[in-house]
Amino acid sequence: MRPFAVVSALCGLILSSSSIVSAQSTAASLPAHFKPPQVFKNVNLVRNTNLEKGYARETINVVVENVDKDPQSEYYLSFPSELFDRVGGLEVRNKKEAEKGRLDVEAVEIDSSSDVRYFIAHLPEPLAPSSQITLGISYSLLNSLHPRPAAIEQSDRQFLTYSFSAYVPSAYQTVTQKTKVKFPSTNVPNYTATNLKTGEDPERQGSTYTYGPYDTTKVSPGTTHPITVRYEFTKPLITASLLERDLEVSHWGGNLATEERYWLRNNGSTLLNHFSRVDWTVANYQQSPSSAIRELKYPLKPGSVDPYFIDDIGNVSTSRYRPSKGNREANLDFKPRYPIFGGWNYSFRLGWNNDLASFLRRAVHGADSYVLKVPFLEGPKMAEGLQYEKVVVRVILPEGARNVQYEIVEGPSSNGLPSADQFIAEFSSHKTFMDTIGRTTLTLTVESLTDEARDSQLVVTYDYTLFDALRKPVTITLGLFSVFAAIWFVGNIDVSIKKR
Repeated sequence: MRPFAVVSALCGLILSSSSIVSAQSTAASLPAHFKPPQVFKNVNLVRNTNLEKGYARETINVVVENVDKDPQSEYYLSFPSELFDRVGGLEVRNKKEAEKGRLDVEAVEIDSSSDVRYFIAHLPEPLAPSSQITLGISYSLLNSLHPRPAAIEQSDRQFLTYSFSAYVPSAYQTVTQKTKVKFPSTNVPNYTATNLKTGEDPERQGSTYTYGPYDTTKVSPGTTHPITVRYEFTKPLITASLLERDLEVSHWGGNLATEERYWLRNNGSTLLNHFSRVDWTVANYQQSPSSAIRELKYPLKPGSVDPYFIDDIGNVSTSRYRPSKGNREANLDFKPRYPIFGGWNYSFRLGWNNDLASFLRRAVHGADSYVLKVPFLEGPKMAEGLQYEKVVVRVILPEGARNVQYEIVEGPSSNGLPSADQFIAEFSSHKTFMDTIGRTTLTLTVESLTDEARDSQLVVTYDYTLFDALRKPVTITLGLFSVFAAIWFVGNIDVSIKKR
């Protein structure tokens, strides 16, 4: 676990005014002509590009050597400016010590007119001269797939294009490199062929195309060679422009209530003509592939109960819920009111309840301290994947909760979350029915996520005393007593008219 949160200072028993804690990078802005110092060399680089989902996923394994006379600890990752803001879940690890977790990565602020922007990966310890380290770099590129043609008939198959460079745009000299592209099927009608090496390029083996290997010793860092591929993708490109996820903790009810609000759209090919309900029914009967969103499959944690599915009109009945048995997940499959074709939008919310005891424990170091461990992101689990442009997670704690801290639980492999400086944390007060001072609320905001983050865990620790638990019933009792006393007092006032 690596903490990247701060303590929320709540004075006394009353929640202070909201404060915002941002972990944004404070690095100095660099000029547009900035070039990283050439202290490293990429001895061998292999890039794997996966296009099996509705977004591009890239994994780069690179052997890095220090060619400077002094130890070095900052490795620059370069991206074209037009792609920089679409990079999601960037993660760098030492391949030989992956279990130690990811390396610290921060975005470098650079002049907006620059064609290239950078992240800095901080090595766990300075790399000695002539020494080597193998880095595993993984990230997703959101909204990087484009339908061609942009508009199709309702029964047509969808094709996507993806553009990249045969030379990885590294900030350092690269000796040898190659790129493997994995497609969802073997139907790849168009792709760029190169003469960058002898023989066929790319080499094709089933649904995998390999560009290279190339000897790029004499190729300058940052040199590009554009490649465009066009391939069949008969699934929707599901994008959540916004997800608001609320987790409400109730000690009195022993309940964890979860509600998620989605604003979905399909980035696939739009319809060339009007939608035909008859053709759609026939296609469903024949089980023909379609680029429209037909349904969403949502696995829930064991013990989840009382699910509901509501859109802008009201309750939606086209859903099927299968409760969990033992330690098995529950499943909620639901269909929107209408199929969501390319360019169409759909907003809805769903929610459910869980037994709080499955997620909350008392801390070892104090009787009044609690540890809450919940999924940071759940969401639909679809073969075509799901990309999130913005995610807002709110953890609503009981009234009087103080000394709130949070951290992310990381596993030995990628969990699809970005580095710490991409999160924004805010502490505030949230008032609901019969609250007095309001409930302590932790809000986390992050952009550019994919469904790979759905298995990540959020751990929240806080202090909550017996007095805090009794605050609401005592306040309500005193309030009712005051009302009855006032009624008794008013009832005993003599307002009759008497002779003087």
